Amino acid sequence: MFKHEKQLFHPVAVERPNPQYAALLHEQLGGANGELKAAMQYMAQSFRIKDPEIKDLFLDIAAEELGHMEMVAQTINLLNGHDVDAAKVDAGEVQSHVILGLNPGLINASGYSWTGDYVSVTGDLCADLLSNIASEQRAKVVYEYLYRQIEDKKVRETIDFLLNREEAHNQLFREAFNKVQNSGSNTDFGTTKAAKMYFSLSEPSPENNPFKGSDTKPVSFD
Repeated sequence: MFKHEKQLFHPVAVERPNPQYAALLHEQLGGANGELKAAMQYMAQSFRIKDPEIKDLFLDIAAEELGHMEMVAQTINLLNGHDVDAAKVDAGEVQSHVILGLNPGLINASGYSWTGDYVSVTGDLCADLLSNIASEQRAKVVYEYLYRQIEDKKVRETIDFLLNREEAHNQLFREAFNKVQNSGSNTDFGTTKAAKMYFSLSEPSPENNPFKGSDTKPVSFD
């Protein structure tokens, strides 16, 4: 069961309308590394998790990502801030007027629709956690790019908040991985000599290459 509270997870505002930037911000609404993708991925992954603490973690973060999605959508609304009139904006923003009537859409910055293909679910907790860590890292990168492309202090405050929450989720998934890293796919393989070998196939190698050798270690985020 889900309950919607009519209060944004964090307040949003803009200094002035900026429909061109609104189109860019759609990347974090309906893009491959956006908030909807994260919410659906973590929720879908949670369905088979048996560890009650980690299951709750996935569902809590998924619910928060839906709140982030609402924040992004409201920011896009404020940035559009004008009537439907394609003549008032530069070429390239027509889709928002013709198809969506300025409603924030489940599309990326190029206008392509969100797809369930963005969602990664394997049923293996270690693999899914590593995927989620990477997802949060990629989302941080996109938000950092977006932050650099606008001077609006209010929008930057929103992005700064979302960046910090991505970092929090990243750390939580890392802690969860450390808890389960000796299970699932992490124990299925890695039992032969081949699992500990490094093949130096890019020559000449740098001196004192830290990756070169046979003493490879399991991944850990301690």
